[in-house]
Amino acid sequence: MSTASPSVAAADVERVFRDDYGRAVATLTRILGDLGLAEEAVQDAFAAALATWPRDGVPANPAGWIVTTARNRAIDRLRRESTRQQRHEQAWALSAPEEAQEVGPVRDDRLRLVFTCCHPALSPAAQVALTLRMIAGLRTDQIARCFLVHETTMAQRIVRAKNKIAAAGIPYRVPRDADLPDRLRSVLSVVYLVFNEGYVASTGTALGDADLAAEAIRLGRLLVDLMPDEPEARGLLALMLLTESRRAARTDGDGALVRLPDQDRSRWDAALVAEGQDIVRWCLRRGRPGSYQVQAAIAAVHSDAAVATDTDWRQVLALYDQLMAMAPSPVVALNRAVAVGEVQGPADALREVDLLDLADYHLLHAVRADLLARLGRPDEARAAYDAAMALTGNAAEREFLAGRRARA
Repeated sequence: MSTASPSVAAADVERVFRDDYGRAVATLTRILGDLGLAEEAVQDAFAAALATWPRDGVPANPAGWIVTTARNRAIDRLRRESTRQQRHEQAWALSAPEEAQEVGPVRDDRLRLVFTCCHPALSPAAQVALTLRMIAGLRTDQIARCFLVHETTMAQRIVRAKNKIAAAGIPYRVPRDADLPDRLRSVLSVVYLVFNEGYVASTGTALGDADLAAEAIRLGRLLVDLMPDEPEARGLLALMLLTESRRAARTDGDGALVRLPDQDRSRWDAALVAEGQDIVRWCLRRGRPGSYQVQAAIAAVHSDAAVATDTDWRQVLALYDQLMAMAPSPVVALNRAVAVGEVQGPADALREVDLLDLADYHLLHAVRADLLARLGRPDEARAAYDAAMALTGNAAEREFLAGRRARA
């Protein structure tokens, strides 16, 4: 153990929670076979860390300390609540030094917990919301922002999903090969949303969380290894790689956000760009397009341009038309409107944006503000920037929008 002040220890607990909560829950779920008990045990362990680390110091292996403590808490809980011999036997088995690992196609604890939470007995929205909570350790308000719904709505959705798992006796079990395709769509959604949260955090002072984005990419690679003939798995991986390639250029020396058109593209990660483009070409040869593949193709078009002015916006718009045909949504329509603004002008784009029902989405107001400024309507642009700033929970985005507002 290393000594630490209370404030430093609390910061360490927060960091370990952010980085390792999902891994701890996944590991404990494998050991316990009970998702609810695993989550309770991990939460107990983090509470214990908050109580003991400021006094005793931060352990040399904080994540391992959490898993060990959570396991011990689970054993204590089982013994305390046992009313039958079976419970005693289960607690005794958990105290053994080695646990037999179930054999199956998914070997990674976190990935197979994703597949487990994405059980067909739950609605797709509940599957994704629950898995984001279990795997990424996202707070309810962060998950609500991913779905563009109110926090109370999302909290109720997660509670219902947990209750259904308990009531239906859905086991923690490695999915069989035959189960994987039916769960793939929800699993891809989870990985995609985890990456998005890592790329642009819904709350906090930093623009993103590189470790969370890296974990999403790791899971994406595992999915491709697991299902190498699934074009959408490869499409998602390509999308994440091409997007992640811009990370170094997305902020300046002071940590301020830099828009895509203003980025120094020499700072993009050339290896990630090349890998992402190779995957996109593989997908095109397969001829089985899906929404992630189309989004990856859009990212590839951007990566083809050495400077922003070389971007083939007509091709981008055509790809968004294809995406709207296969996976229509207001957010896709908003992104398409940005391309319309580049091809047809800001007036046409503004007309499309004003038809969208996304009043609580800060990026809608940010796009409106930019279009209004380009149309020479500064008062309306500043009002739109105000609306965008009020809705974003990310301090870096808010500071960027404030700067744009001042120049409108």
